[in-house]
Amino acid sequence: MTICSCEETINEFEMLTRDTARVQQDTLKKILEINASAEYLQNFGLGGRTDAESFKSCIPLCVHSDIEPYIQRIVDGDTSPVVTGEPITNLSLSSGTTHGKPKFIPFNDELLETTLQIYRTSYAFRNREYPIGRGKALQFVYGSRQVITKGGILATTATTNLYRRQRYKEGMKDIQSQCCSPDEVIFGPDFHQSLYCHLLCGLIYSEEVHSVFSTFAHSLVHAFQTFEEVWEDLCTDIRDGVLSKKVTAPSIREAVSKILKPNPELADSIYKKCIGLSNWYGVIPALWPNAKYVYGIMTGSMEPYLKKLRHYAGHLPLISADYGASEGWVGSNIDPTVPPEQVTYAVLPQVGYFEFIPLEKPIGEETENCASIHYIESDPVGLTEVEVGKIYEVVITNFAGLYRYRLGDVVKIARFHNSTPELQFICRRSLVLSINIDKNTEKDLQLAVEEASKLLEGEKLEVVDFTSFVERSSDPGRYVIFWELSADASDEVLSSCANALDLAFIDAGYTGSRKINTIGPLELRILRKGTFKEILDHFLSLGGAVSQFKTPRFVNPSNSKVLQILSRNVTQSYFSTAYGL
Repeated sequence: MTICSCEETINEFEMLTRDTARVQQDTLKKILEINASAEYLQNFGLGGRTDAESFKSCIPLCVHSDIEPYIQRIVDGDTSPVVTGEPITNLSLSSGTTHGKPKFIPFNDELLETTLQIYRTSYAFRNREYPIGRGKALQFVYGSRQVITKGGILATTATTNLYRRQRYKEGMKDIQSQCCSPDEVIFGPDFHQSLYCHLLCGLIYSEEVHSVFSTFAHSLVHAFQTFEEVWEDLCTDIRDGVLSKKVTAPSIREAVSKILKPNPELADSIYKKCIGLSNWYGVIPALWPNAKYVYGIMTGSMEPYLKKLRHYAGHLPLISADYGASEGWVGSNIDPTVPPEQVTYAVLPQVGYFEFIPLEKPIGEETENCASIHYIESDPVGLTEVEVGKIYEVVITNFAGLYRYRLGDVVKIARFHNSTPELQFICRRSLVLSINIDKNTEKDLQLAVEEASKLLEGEKLEVVDFTSFVERSSDPGRYVIFWELSADASDEVLSSCANALDLAFIDAGYTGSRKINTIGPLELRILRKGTFKEILDHFLSLGGAVSQFKTPRFVNPSNSKVLQILSRNVTQSYFSTAYGL
């Protein structure tokens, strides 16, 4: 993508955002025209109409469980126009879950194109501030297992759906974001071997690397924590031109061996730079001297990793990537000079049709963790009707069969750019447990506790009540589950319960992170009888009413009083050994 085409992209963005209301009308019309035959739309009596008023009056707001029966038919092989005019041939597996099962999200070529539009836009603004020439990106990206459903549909993560398409590779080449590593490394069967080879390929092409990227900040931190452990092995590989024996996957070995040639000079240079660093501060610019920035999603649950990432990045800016979800993209970061903690996202009016549910905090809950608040909701408003300073839940209608779909994200309107709003991500609604890419809701926690508590039935015991906490004081962080039991249980049974809880969280982000130890073993803490009554008494002492009381399923770190009550009542603690880590 030349400087000229970057300017063209920015000019197009400026033109579209000056006429946001019309672009939104046109986008909705286009979505409804190409999907007019979809059974989902016909069932609600839309009858081929494409105007916003008819659409909103006929089609209800929905969450994933509402459309799950339709998607299940696609999973099972129904090729009729269920939710889209053209048959869906790919599904994305969301990292979130519904009722304890990974969510399937329809994926099609139109979603691929909106992804490229978002990437091109943010790249154009990035390139204006931090110009880069021809070169490569050191990308820590990993394909996931691809499954074929019983209906013959390919299902995998949204990232994998993108990276396996030639159109995506061509688009990434246009914006100088070609990965240093061959596809065999990205799609390798073993995460540790892929990570090692990403680092190796990055070092081989170190002079050509102009940016460092991973989807999430925690993946970047994990990559350089690994580098601290394996840097001498990498130097040996480069010096001798022979790949380490620890890389055993034939596909990876073959691909990397083609680009690995003996280079003692490069190996010596890397070695000298590494031993000259103070506690690895600034390792990224030291080894990749032409890198202009470090890039990835750095908001929300990624913020705790920024301190360590800044340590590795030294003087290089951290730039937060764009805003979206498996369900579709929302906005681009058009001001890359802003630190990640203050980043906002300008909504691209052509990538979907957007509505916003106004949210008001009930009196008395102004300071509560936003994910736990029961907001007062009003009727959804359009993209150009939001108000600066107010908070909303995002509703998306995309090109791949999601109509008036509640994303579950709480955002604040920071300002307008022309006539499109810039959003600040606040939190996920009802998200209980999250350390990095894992997403577990109150329902997921409830299902995990139900599953594990089956082991108590033989002992004639039951869980009186439970709550949870994310322990971040240790590295890696871990889930802590608190149980109050009806009577004492044996160590053997409770150790088994800790393992069962750990295995019951089946969210792909959690299981993947546990396998590579970026989330530590779950801890089960047993409480004295009467602990939750003490928490109720604390709630009542603050002026609350018994009729309003709900046991907090997740205790926020800011809720120090409840944490104190829990901590002083712990009688036993058990760590999971389910993942052997």
